[in-house]
Amino acid sequence: MKKILSLFGLLLLPAIGFAQDNVSLDPEFGGRLAFRLDKKLVRGLHLNIEEEARVGNNFASLSRLHSSVAVSYKAGKQFKFGLGYALINPYNSDKKKFKNSRHRVMLDAKATMRYGDWQFSLKERMQATFRTGDFNIWQHPQPELSLKSRLMAKYKGIGHVTPYGYLELRNSLNAPVVIASYNGSQWLNEDNFEEGDAGWFIGGWNKAYLNRLRGCVGAEWKLDKSNALNFCLLADWINNYVVDANALGTILKQYTHQTGFIGQIAIQYSYSF
Repeated sequence: MKKILSLFGLLLLPAIGFAQDNVSLDPEFGGRLAFRLDKKLVRGLHLNIEEEARVGNNFASLSRLHSSVAVSYKAGKQFKFGLGYALINPYNSDKKKFKNSRHRVMLDAKATMRYGDWQFSLKERMQATFRTGDFNIWQHPQPELSLKSRLMAKYKGIGHVTPYGYLELRNSLNAPVVIASYNGSQWLNEDNFEEGDAGWFIGGWNKAYLNRLRGCVGAEWKLDKSNALNFCLLADWINNYVVDANALGTILKQYTHQTGFIGQIAIQYSYSF
């Protein structure tokens, strides 16, 4: 007996758990090394340039390079707004080359309040990521839209060192809505139906769900007025719904709910002028 499961975004996520493949990923560890320039243009307006290298696979290989440029404007003591662009270059360690760069546009809004030596902030970031090269349109939206929400607390008062911590949620806003037939053990495809009937289709690109929860503890060490070092330990809980289909969209090979843990060490040097 075939079970017809219709997935209509976040409200029906519990229903799909009975049919999809659930996979627990092995814990992975990596690191980030970044260099950042902060140039004050006029009062309240700053230009930021950053280059970051990431390693993954338990520190065994280069993962990607991030090159970004952004402008930010501080409106009064409590609010800051920003607009940025990032070029993401994933690295294929097996083929030993960079392939299929991604372009990302970011829009930020941040509110800050102080209480004694404590500073609390809430930052919202809307981002759109555009893929280049060959990619499967049945597996990835174009562009991919995400909303990040970060709540941070900083403590100022330990000499030149400012410890901090934050919690960040990342929500996917336009993941594919998979509407598929499942017989209890496999996803049904064109081999199980009449000619021309794929047995599944994308019912839109409006599936919204929490796909990452990040926690961070770190400290910023001001070396002098212009130079600073930033150290951070990151812990990510990953929660992804992954579509594996052929390029023609006629066969749904697998629809997987992946969960797992990624730990990272991040070090950043910044220069302000």
